[in-house]
Amino acid sequence: MPGRSWPTTVIASSYTLRSLPQPGTPGQTDLAGCRVVGTVAEALIDWFAVHARDLPWRRPDAGPWGVLVSEVMLQQTPVARVEPIWYQWLARWPRPADLAADPPAEAIRAWGRLGYPRRALRLHECARSIVTRHGGEVPAELTDLLALPGIGGYTARAVAAFAFGQRQAVVDTNVRRVVARAVAGTPDAGPATTAADLAAVAGLLPAEPARAARASAAFMELGALVCTARAPRCAACPLAARCAWRRAGRPAPEGPTRRPQAYAGTDRQVRGLLLAVLRDATGPVPAAQLDLVWPDAGQRGRALASLVADGLVSAVEGHRYALPHENRTMTGDPAG
Repeated sequence: MPGRSWPTTVIASSYTLRSLPQPGTPGQTDLAGCRVVGTVAEALIDWFAVHARDLPWRRPDAGPWGVLVSEVMLQQTPVARVEPIWYQWLARWPRPADLAADPPAEAIRAWGRLGYPRRALRLHECARSIVTRHGGEVPAELTDLLALPGIGGYTARAVAAFAFGQRQAVVDTNVRRVVARAVAGTPDAGPATTAADLAAVAGLLPAEPARAARASAAFMELGALVCTARAPRCAACPLAARCAWRRAGRPAPEGPTRRPQAYAGTDRQVRGLLLAVLRDATGPVPAAQLDLVWPDAGQRGRALASLVADGLVSAVEGHRYALPHENRTMTGDPAG
């Protein structure tokens, strides 16, 4: 239904629903003997009605723009970090036209320390495209959403489902884990294959669009709160009685455990430190001031050059640097 939203944290996935029967498979059942299609989704919808988190982008007044902003912010970023920035962003830029009217530098500043700041630039570009191509309104058609700058398949389907109540398969790591365990009986979903994953999840959604959108949100919420990767709470799961993985004894994943990526000492950390100085500045910053941010000159220079290449920083005259479009007198020398 238009204006409704039920997203959750979005994390990049490396799994595939390798064992899941495809829609239309004869005799497709879960281990409780019930048909998979509809049964799982309806149970999750009932659970979601009671246990869904009250997140601001799920409220009707968030609108399609609020949903789109939330989906971009939630990529690889926890809900707790996103929520205050989302409020600030929507208070300042309640419509795409408001963001499009400001320079990219302001979007980067408002992004703060959410991480992966190129998302701020993509949102700014997206807002400009919405204004120039769609009259300032977030488009409802999936093809139009996919054509927006920086909007990939997941985000486009999430906006179509959660902002416009469409029947779209919204597949992230949480959804894939829930389906792999409850239906296929495997602890994880294996390497990702987008087309197969979309088809598998689409086959589990109710036919009615608004209920399908709600089911998509419920799949994601269950994976975020109950059917988690490391500590699933099976006793609290609405699918426990029919979960194939639980009935199989909860077999452990095969292969090595994936370790979290390090942050300390990486180029990503140096980029963040450099960008923090520029965000807090009122104008261009001398290169000598940026030299104080990190002792390794080679790594610092590499990080700064990558920020320039990504369009997050501009080199300006006088061996200075600034956020993009803060100073129109540019130089072509990113090394300063």
